[in-house]
Amino acid sequence: MNLIQPFAALRPAPGRANDVVAPPYDVLSTAEARERVQGRPFSFLHISKPEIDLPPDTNPYAPEVYAKGAENLKKLIDSGVLVRDAAPCYYAYRIVMGKHSQTGLVAAASVADYDTNRIRKHEFTRPDKEDDRVRQIDALDAQTGPVLLAYPSAPEVDAILAAASAGTPDADADLDGVRHTLWVIRDADTLARLTAAFNAMPALYIADGHHRSASASRIAAARKAANPAHTGNEPYNFFLSVIFPAHEMAIMDYNRLISDLNGLTPEIFLEKIAPAFKVEPAAAQVKPDRPGVFGLYLAGKWYRLTIRPELIPADPVGRLDVSLLQNNLIAPVLGITDPRRDKRIDFVGGIRGLGELEKRVNSGEMALAFALHPTRMEDLMAVADANEVMPPKSTWFEPKLADGMASHMLR
Repeated sequence: MNLIQPFAALRPAPGRANDVVAPPYDVLSTAEARERVQGRPFSFLHISKPEIDLPPDTNPYAPEVYAKGAENLKKLIDSGVLVRDAAPCYYAYRIVMGKHSQTGLVAAASVADYDTNRIRKHEFTRPDKEDDRVRQIDALDAQTGPVLLAYPSAPEVDAILAAASAGTPDADADLDGVRHTLWVIRDADTLARLTAAFNAMPALYIADGHHRSASASRIAAARKAANPAHTGNEPYNFFLSVIFPAHEMAIMDYNRLISDLNGLTPEIFLEKIAPAFKVEPAAAQVKPDRPGVFGLYLAGKWYRLTIRPELIPADPVGRLDVSLLQNNLIAPVLGITDPRRDKRIDFVGGIRGLGELEKRVNSGEMALAFALHPTRMEDLMAVADANEVMPPKSTWFEPKLADGMASHMLR
């Protein structure tokens, strides 16, 4: 079976991409989504967050919500706003945010290769979030939320995508200042070359979308069990993905805020962290310039923290900056041993800037903040290759994929 294969995508009709595309379903609250769709009847949020079209007290996981999503998808198809390609294709997909640009491939990725870990994971999933996606996919009979994947160095693929994205795009949209552009790849020889190039790769890596891929696996297992004529070629054996070259992908810092000093004064706190970190006062914001360096904002002042080299372990998880900070400071000094559940810690994506850290500490809401160096793609891939799991809130990928640019129909 192929690692990836072409598919006939459901996508915006010519000139309708700006009407359709929307932020990913999981980055907006229901209230925010309701606000976003005012005057936008064709927004994909009507499909990805259909509770916005039901009474405000509706449980977002109620059966009628998933049914409403299916109804809304049918409306967009019947109105001609969404159209389906007549034959399987690949799609070149470029995202431009400011000066950053990345070009990848929209494809159907193999569930079997996900199940055998050739498509590699680095996060745990939550059963409740998986259940939600399973119900959504079943109701729509489609995968509408793409999984963000990375491929290792492959100059041939890079060159094919560059050529495919040189002409007039088939879809072009601006979403919150980020440009999303799509080109359809129909040429049979190019399709075959791409399939062969990916088949030659040792692995693909999930960057974002662990719950979407896990739910696709569950859907495939259930439908296989219910299908006595199963062949392995059915659409449910594959999941919607956008695959970018690892070297083009951008991980932003994922910073930490702590609500109190665990009973310590600022002076005693700084003394307690000195055995593990070199502590230097700073005259301005500290945005770490390399791994092993952290910014600390405490009592209106910035400090530069540098981990003692002898405390950096060799294993791929332990040497991550998020692990070094957690294991040498947040847990032993601040007493937060379970960052997944402890309410004293909060996380802020680097897209918000260091000013957000200062604001929340200065307001008194939080006692201190840590600025981290972004996790590197090579570190993520090393963790996945070791079949390990990254600590929570280790990566913040920007730019985000848009929902609605391409959907994978399971019928």
